[in-house]
Amino acid sequence: MCGICGIYNYGTDKRVDEKTLRGMCDVLKHRGPDDEGFFVSEPGGGGKRSVGLGMRRLSIIDLETGHQPIFNEDKSICIVCNGEIYNFGELRRGLEGRGHRFSTKTDVESIIHLYEEHGTNCVSHLRGMFAFALWDGRKRTLMLARDRMGQKPLVYAVTPGGILFASEAKSLLESPDVKRRVNLEAVHYFLTYNYIPSPMTGFEGIIKLPPAGILTCDETGRIETSCYWKPDYGDKLNLSDAEYREELLRLLRESIKLRMVSDVPLGAFLSGGVDSSAVVGLMSELTGKPVKTFSIGFEEQSFSELKYARLIADRFKTDHHEFIVKPEVMELLPELVWNYNEPYSDVSAVPSYYVSKETRKHVTVALNGDAGDENFAGYDRYLANKVSGYYSMIPGFVRNGIYNLMKNVPESARRNDPARRFKHFIQASMLSPERRNIKWNSVFDNRMKEGLYSGDMNKRFGEVDAFGYMLDKFNAGRGENFLDRTLNADMLTYLPECLLVKMDIASMANSLEVRSPFLDHKFIEFTSRIPSRLKLRGFRTKHILKEALSGILPREVINRPKMGFGVPIGKWFRNELKDY
Repeated sequence: MCGICGIYNYGTDKRVDEKTLRGMCDVLKHRGPDDEGFFVSEPGGGGKRSVGLGMRRLSIIDLETGHQPIFNEDKSICIVCNGEIYNFGELRRGLEGRGHRFSTKTDVESIIHLYEEHGTNCVSHLRGMFAFALWDGRKRTLMLARDRMGQKPLVYAVTPGGILFASEAKSLLESPDVKRRVNLEAVHYFLTYNYIPSPMTGFEGIIKLPPAGILTCDETGRIETSCYWKPDYGDKLNLSDAEYREELLRLLRESIKLRMVSDVPLGAFLSGGVDSSAVVGLMSELTGKPVKTFSIGFEEQSFSELKYARLIADRFKTDHHEFIVKPEVMELLPELVWNYNEPYSDVSAVPSYYVSKETRKHVTVALNGDAGDENFAGYDRYLANKVSGYYSMIPGFVRNGIYNLMKNVPESARRNDPARRFKHFIQASMLSPERRNIKWNSVFDNRMKEGLYSGDMNKRFGEVDAFGYMLDKFNAGRGENFLDRTLNADMLTYLPECLLVKMDIASMANSLEVRSPFLDHKFIEFTSRIPSRLKLRGFRTKHILKEALSGILPREVINRPKMGFGVPIGKWFRNELKDY
């Protein structure tokens, strides 16, 4: 796990400024405190086209010889990589059988030799989370790539005569060629979604390489981008319920086993929900010693899941650690702003940072349960959309009466307050199914922003429907029904652009590597082919997953109501943080 950066001057006779490159790298030190490395090529072709790569390393695999950058046998190809390749052992054996010679034991070296065999299609052979930059000195071409789900970030900026890239936007700002200008279009989308969707960033001129993205840049400055993978919900398997359960557990066990390979201490986040509990339970099966587990809670009991986490910790006899988050943690806000690089307002960023910080005191790698909800229809809004179909059958004048009656009902600061939840439900139920799904997962709608914006902002974006971003993903996806297309859209938007950003930033700010078994692409390729009726059955979310885990997890955890990773921010703002 690392931070990477680089510069390619393709159209000028300007050599890479090594001071700038080192400055870009220094900004990423928190992502890789253990080591640093650089490569600066000699200019070619009349003094032109120089490239420089830099990296900061958090040592996880091959602590002794895994220094980056890494080269092929004749030094013509060079790579820096942030992430982990979980199937590198299998890849290495195959490549050695074809005559490739390895100089390290690290997982990253396999990418270089795959590139020699398959070119940019090397990414299709990788099973893991990664963002890498590969320099092909013979073709004088720079290749950038991200993993399928976008767990590891990569941004770039095109300047006159060059391209720069980095794991984080603030690294690019170390270059005088990258200007600090606010991207107002990104602000427009941020106010709707709580995050800035790819390829936009908060800065004009800085672009996110989307998940499963490849970028190539040659010596003429020609830049090409492509997407090499997407989930497909169109073709369903024809298995019995028992066969679905059996294959689901087989693939999940395999995914967890792959992610337990580490040369440093390893543990797991444990919220007490079904997903993280499943990971901890199966980890316990696969190891002969207690799993180190880490949970976070609040003094406000309606937000705390610690009793469920303790239930799992006791059942699997883990080495359990708990932390209580209090309002004083908001003192971290300036540090969080610096780490997130751009506007981001999912308040669970606060406890995510805190649990990562405390976990890092004990281990260097932690597994988590991210993406269980997107794989198996776990969010309440999936169920709410189904219920809305029935609610919409009520005559309009009756629904309007209910809405007017509920507007004045007071809300509490309690988690899952019924009045607040019902208000949100009936407000969104007046929209089309596609729009109501977005409404439940958004903040400011277009009407609200009209009253918030200045005249200039309204002139520029008043007619730009921010819901269109999500609607495009929804309409482009294949699926047998509405739920399939919703799951597909969430896999391409909310999950990589919000949740995975939160976890990457929270963990890497504390030099902790977090691995997510539910994000394994082979696992997702299987779950996307499970009929949606087995995910949302009646009013039960995650049906097939819960059935598969029924002999592994206790009933209290399997049948508990979903909480999510909430924070009592309303209570804090009304009380302890009022002056702040």
